[in-house]
Amino acid sequence: MTSSELQPRHDGAATLRLLRDGELTLEGRLVDASNATLVGALTLDGASARCVYKPVRGERPLWDFPDGTLAGREVSAYLVSRATGWDLVPPTVLRDGPFGPGSCQLWIDEPDDAESLVGFVPAEAVPPRWFPIAAARDDDGAPYALAHADDPRLARLAVLDAVINNADRKGGHVLVGADDRIYGVDHGVCFHVEDKLRTVLWGWAGRELPPDAREMLADLAGQLAGALGEELAEHLTISEVARLVDRVARLGDTGRFPQPSEDWPAMPWPPM
Repeated sequence: MTSSELQPRHDGAATLRLLRDGELTLEGRLVDASNATLVGALTLDGASARCVYKPVRGERPLWDFPDGTLAGREVSAYLVSRATGWDLVPPTVLRDGPFGPGSCQLWIDEPDDAESLVGFVPAEAVPPRWFPIAAARDDDGAPYALAHADDPRLARLAVLDAVINNADRKGGHVLVGADDRIYGVDHGVCFHVEDKLRTVLWGWAGRELPPDAREMLADLAGQLAGALGEELAEHLTISEVARLVDRVARLGDTGRFPQPSEDWPAMPWPPM
């Protein structure tokens, strides 16, 4: 069974069991990652898939995230994504591995011909229905724009980022899977108690949320008051869970995408 056959839409329980209990064999390391990020293969009862394993012992301390672990935040982002019903974060669990406890996330294969939804484009040739976000120049001084598509799948990801207070939504953290679905990855710096939203998906800033987002937020608020809130408390601090509840309520009350903060850099670096 391939990883694409184990997407959450098709068999979520089997995927989570494979991630939690499968034999994990390491294949290599993603050297561009700031924390230890290892690629591995999982096998269990004839099923197999690739995964990304991030051991806690490989995390670099962050002054503004002194509590908990990045691995716990990765798992929390998946739990919230699953609760929305949008399944924007690949299945992710906390498990023991070759280098101790860490997050283990299903690997998402991007086809070679996957559509581009975020990137740098010539300033004079921004595609139709794309939002230019920031100006840039190449090594020769030619003007470019950092832009992203006006795509409802990306809009949902922008809502999720606002909910979890994602401080690092780079363009490279947006994947298009073989099933033509959008996935967000790398959520180790989310859920801060202060507003730290930093993203390349600012195209809808200040605009009204789509109706399905308003409905999702109302449902998510109910789940946070129950089992979801208790599950998140295993990975986040009490204050972080409380602020998550506040953000969901605020987004529901305003009914609009957030605006960039004046107290915090609005764009991650590098953006891609």
